[in-house]
This record gives sequence, structure tokens and C-alpha cells, in this order.
Amino acid sequence: MDQVHEYLDLYYVDEPATGYISKVAIDEMLKKLDPYTVFYHESNMEDYRLMATGQYGGIGALIRKMKDYTCIVQPYENSPAFKSGLKAGDKILTIDGVSMVGKSSDDVSSFLKGPRGTTIEVEIDRPIAGLKKFKVTREEIKLPDLPYTGMLSNKIGYVKLSSFSQTAFNSVKQAFDELKGKGMETAILDLRDNGGGLLMEAIRIVNLFVPKGQLIVSTKGRLKEENRAYKTREKPAFPEMRLVVLINERSASASEIVAGSLQDLDRAIVVGSQSYGKGLVQRTYDLKYGSKLKLTISKYYTPSGRCVQRLEYYEKGAKDKPSEISDTLLTTFKTKNGRDVIDGRGIFPDIEVKQEKLGRLSSLLLMEDMVFDFATDFANTHDSISGPGLFTLKDEDYRAFIEFVLENEKFTFETASEIKLKELKKITDLEGYSEAIASAYKEISELVSADLEKELTSIQPEISRWIESEIISRYYFQSGASIHGFRFDLDVIKAKELLLDIDTYNNILKL
Repeated sequence: MDQVHEYLDLYYVDEPATGYISKVAIDEMLKKLDPYTVFYHESNMEDYRLMATGQYGGIGALIRKMKDYTCIVQPYENSPAFKSGLKAGDKILTIDGVSMVGKSSDDVSSFLKGPRGTTIEVEIDRPIAGLKKFKVTREEIKLPDLPYTGMLSNKIGYVKLSSFSQTAFNSVKQAFDELKGKGMETAILDLRDNGGGLLMEAIRIVNLFVPKGQLIVSTKGRLKEENRAYKTREKPAFPEMRLVVLINERSASASEIVAGSLQDLDRAIVVGSQSYGKGLVQRTYDLKYGSKLKLTISKYYTPSGRCVQRLEYYEKGAKDKPSEISDTLLTTFKTKNGRDVIDGRGIFPDIEVKQEKLGRLSSLLLMEDMVFDFATDFANTHDSISGPGLFTLKDEDYRAFIEFVLENEKFTFETASEIKLKELKKITDLEGYSEAIASAYKEISELVSADLEKELTSIQPEISRWIESEIISRYYFQSGASIHGFRFDLDVIKAKELLLDIDTYNNILKL
């Protein structure tokens, strides 16, 4: 590879962008391994810092691509974006005069990130208000480890952990101490949507609940020196507190170490849905010119001896896609109290909670950003709302939402029957029956055609909670949306039931 690079540099007909070419070559090579083995060029150091520490230099806002534009979804509270006046729903047109229209959200994010103290000019298009320009001075942004903590009813504490950064343990310990001071007797640790992070932070968090000297995780790699066993080192701060851990399909890596070890040790009940299944450990190595390589070095195993890794990356299946580990290779292990758990499939919750499925129209309204755009208009025309635990959408507000959708020419909706009927029409046309069934087709089509206004009215109870949550987040940010969501969160509701029912809690864990 070095020789190829040398000859390109010496003899290629045009001046080659060797730095770019090298990065492309490295990225393509690493794709053959797994998605967690990553090369960080010196220009990507803000992304690396965000991954490792939860910190980066930037303006502090969630952004998302919406059709041709990248929009601000949520400025973080008290961030540079918030203080400068940027709002959710603003379409980013230019940054320092460079057009962002059509660019990916990753490209836009790169333009927004940079050294603290530097200033950028962001031009946006805001519904109702039109074009505006804002000067934003970048700051050191620290994503909160804990988007929300608080007391629920009946002396139950709730802690939501978003990632395992370098400060995760301290944040969780502080939150539990504060909630205990407010009367917390049992707790919910929410690891849903937590993609993981630092191994040692996960071990220290588990140590809050299990005795000193307990094996939490072991790692095994190709090299013997990567075979290690990690045990707790301190006396637990909360050794007897009843605990429920929430997981879902986006809980991965360090989240699975915490959930899996607490499950294996019968120290907590795991509630929710099956986790992602990432049983791989990475280490970062410094390279020349300020670049870094994050490399998968081993697999990890929970106290029962299981590895949760679900996908086989190196021996990929059809179309170069990773395949699931075969069912025939799965092994059953035992928890401390003799409960069955299996490897190779992530973490199965002790109590699986079936989530309510949204109907087709509600899903489409969310996917096409109708709810987001309506909330944007609402926030631009209402200075304030009642508190997050009190706000509910009034009937006249929902009527305004219906009108908002009906007036949007780009939003279309067909019933499932309409779609199937059109498919049938294509088949009958091909087979020569179109004239024979013309009148019947017209009659059926009229019967099954969507009356959008009527359909929107019928889903009011289902979609209103999503509209409420989006509106609340504009005024009270993520913490407000969390408070509102507890009313409908089936995982939290089940967790509360378990914590209040001591007999059921003990029976599940075989205590």
C-alpha cells in the first residue's frame, strides 16, 4: 500500500489529493471488518471527542435532514444556538455564506462544529418569519449524561442515562444520591436508546448495586493479553435497593453490560424489548499527524459466561451483509439464582413489554414531519404554554392541526384498501378485464377512498400525545418531553408496577 501511495504521489498525471485518497482507502478496508473499527482523520477530531467524552466544540443543537434542507430539531437548553435565537424548525440555508441546501446532515454538522470561541453566521428560513441571519459563537458543548432524572410516584426514582461517557458514573452516582435524599426507595435506570461507550464506566455503575469483588465482565481476544476479568472494586452505595433496568432495540454495548450483568446476578429486573446485541470491545490507538484508529480488540462476556454479540461481521453472508449467529450455535447459561439466559441475541428482558403500534396515518404524519411542522408553527405563534405535566392539546388546537394537514398539498394519504385495489387494477388491466370491471371498480374505489378529514378526526386520541410531546419540547426541552411521556410510557408503567409489588419482584428474580 505504501508503494502504491508513493507512485501515485510521484507519477500520477494530475496532482493527487493523497490525503483524501488515503482516507478513502482506509475507510474501504475497514468496512470489511466491522462498523466499530473506525479511522478518525485529524479533521474528524470533534466527532471523536463527542464519541469519547460527550463533548465537542459547536453550537449545541440537534439537526436532521428534512427533504432538501437540514433543520434544527432542538437547540439544547442554554446552548449557543439557544442563546443566539435559533429555534426548532429553522431550515439552515447557509453557514458563513456556503450553501447547505441539499447537503447531508453530517456535512452540515461538520460546518457547525469547530473550536470554541470562533463565530459563524447561520442563515435560516423560519416559518412565518422568513429569512434571518444569526451570529453564533461556538462553545464547548457537553451533551448531558442524564437527559432527565426525577421522582415518580410512590417513592420511585427515575434516572435516564444517554451514554457511557467519561462522566457517566459520577453523574449517575450524584443523581441517585440526590434522589435518595428526596425519599427514593426504589429506582428505574433507563438505558433505552443508549448505544454504549466506555467499559469502565459501565462497570463502575454496576458497582453501585453489587458487592465488592464481583465479576462483572470478562474480555477475550485473539491476543492473550486482551483476556481480562473486570471485578467491582468498591462497596456498593445501594446494595439493597430494588431496581428495574429499561432496555430496547437501540440499547447496545456498555448498556448491555450493565443490563446483562445485573440480570445475570439477579440484582435487577430487566424490562422492555430485546437489546441490539453488540458484544465487541474497542480500543483507540494514536496515529501520525493527529489521527486515531478505533479498533475492535475483543469480545466481552457477562458474569454467566454469555456473549451477547448478535451479528457475525467478518464472515459475512449474502450481498456482503453481516448474518446473525446461527440458532444452532446458541447456548443457554444460568443466572446466579438459576434462571435461563442465552447468548448471541443481545439481552432478552425478564419482562417484555409489547409496544402499541401506530396506525398507518399516524405513522405517515410523523414520517412526513406534519407533527413537527405544526409544532413549529404553534411555537412561533404562542409565547408560552402550561407546564409539561399539565399541557394537553385542546380540541380547537387539534382542529387547527387537521386544517394544517388538509392545506398541505404535498401530503397525501391512501387507505390500505385503496393501495390494494390499485394493485388489483393493474393486474386486471394486464389480463384484459379492465372494461368488464370498470363500473364495479369505480363503485369499490369510491367506497374505500380515504376521507382525510374524517380519518384525521378518528385518530385524535392516538396522535395527540405525539403533537403534545413535540410542542412541549419547544418550551421545556427534553426534560419536559420526558415528564409528558411518563403518562404513556408502557415500559415505565410496567416498571412502576413491579417495584410496587414486592412479591412479584422477588419471584421473578427467585429471591
